Amino acid sequence: MSDSESRRCLVTGATGYLGGRLVPELLAAGHRVRCLARSPEKLRDHPWAGDVEIVRGDVTDAESVGDALRGMEVAYYLVHALGTGSGFEETDRRAARIFGEQARAAGVRRIVYLGGLTPAGVPDRELSPHLRSRAEVGRILLGSGVPATVLRAAVVIGSGSASFEMLRYLTERLPVMVTPSWVRTRIQPIAVRDALRYLVGSATMPDDVCRAFDIGGPDVLTYRQMMSRYAAVAGLPDRLIVPVPLLSPGLSSYWVGLVTPVPRSIARPLAESLRHEVVCAEHDIARYVPDPPGAPLDFDASLALALQRVRDARVSTRWSSASVPGAPSDPLPTDPGWAGGSLYTDRRERTVDAGREELWRVIESIGGENGWHSYPPAWAVRGWLDRLVGGVGLRRGRRDAQRLRVGDSLDFWRVEEIERGRLLRLRAEMRLPGLAWLEMYADDAAAGRSRYRQRALFHPRGLLGHAYWWSVAPFHALVFGGMARNIARAAESAERAESAESAESAESSESAGAKAAPRP
Repeated sequence: MSDSESRRCLVTGATGYLGGRLVPELLAAGHRVRCLARSPEKLRDHPWAGDVEIVRGDVTDAESVGDALRGMEVAYYLVHALGTGSGFEETDRRAARIFGEQARAAGVRRIVYLGGLTPAGVPDRELSPHLRSRAEVGRILLGSGVPATVLRAAVVIGSGSASFEMLRYLTERLPVMVTPSWVRTRIQPIAVRDALRYLVGSATMPDDVCRAFDIGGPDVLTYRQMMSRYAAVAGLPDRLIVPVPLLSPGLSSYWVGLVTPVPRSIARPLAESLRHEVVCAEHDIARYVPDPPGAPLDFDASLALALQRVRDARVSTRWSSASVPGAPSDPLPTDPGWAGGSLYTDRRERTVDAGREELWRVIESIGGENGWHSYPPAWAVRGWLDRLVGGVGLRRGRRDAQRLRVGDSLDFWRVEEIERGRLLRLRAEMRLPGLAWLEMYADDAAAGRSRYRQRALFHPRGLLGHAYWWSVAPFHALVFGGMARNIARAAESAERAESAESAESAESSESAGAKAAPRP
């Protein structure tokens, strides 16, 4: 790309699924990038963090938005209030107006927004609240006085996307499905790599272009066909799918929330958006962002690519990259001397007959399919209880099987802080009458050993919070004590296995050397 085509780009929503993938694509295309984030520390461990400018701010705060937009040519608006409660439409409306006004004041050349594909001929009042809000945000940005590109997509298929995870778990977990009537709805899905290609290409659109574009892949399918195609691509037996009209989007969101990792707060708007047919009415985007050979990807190819990334543990961002609506976000209170009230603590320590490096590997790999080194039935029951009350449960798993970064979701926790090789701090996102954290430390000890320290903290909310802590306190020895003990044992076992492997390798080398030595 020539200097004349390079743009200074602001990306909002970089801590989310699409924003986190857009940033490296913009950099690869030769653009300069600034990210606006409420919690900049969540971007600290991304591989591209050192190549961008990161500023703190919120799209509902005009001053911080204005500061972030200063000197920018292209502004990507990739935020929305999905699942945040009854007032989300007003929040979306206010944030979009602020963004448009500040972009015009800063002299931004183009705003780029990714919204939802709305069904043709359906009045706004009949749309789901979230689809209606996304359409309104698009209109606000188009009318801001700044040339805008509004991309409208239906279902985005890519490793880690909420739509893909919902489709994947429904199909894999249920060989026989009683499904809502919306499984008959026709949809035009799009591969995440094509959505990103259109987003990047929009940065250099001519200044006289200000309009919405429908974007989608080449296939138009019912959700039922999508599940059948997923089963075929994943090598699963055919699924028996029985639609039941009585399952409304609201009711089916409970069902989706129990079966998949996607919590009800997100499953409901996804299900509601499937009530109406969402098929592209045009493909005019190709005039400005031409499709290369083989693009857009068809549905089977996008599924195969997403599945391969999941199997190879190369999922760079997930739908859960952004905080779950309603989850607590308060930072860990400083203690002692914290003035915020009661703070209950459960502390555990163990000397480990293994080096700190081996202990840290066990700590950083905790959760997801690796488990919690504790009493599995207790964790499973807690996860199910959380799902039943609308929480995230344990099914979110891990983005990567071995490495964590700040902001990662980890089952019903979120990584709040990492000091590589020493500290992992997790903040609970389960439904609780209070705020909770879990800290795990790896320290050096004498004679090549290490010291494992573990601290669980709980700040109760009201009388119910105090009652909750004392009701579960009798189980702490089983859960937290077992965790400390088993993490230490796992580190010791790994170190013994590594020592045995090294000894065996050395013995093999000596044996080979003796055989190769010339006879006197």
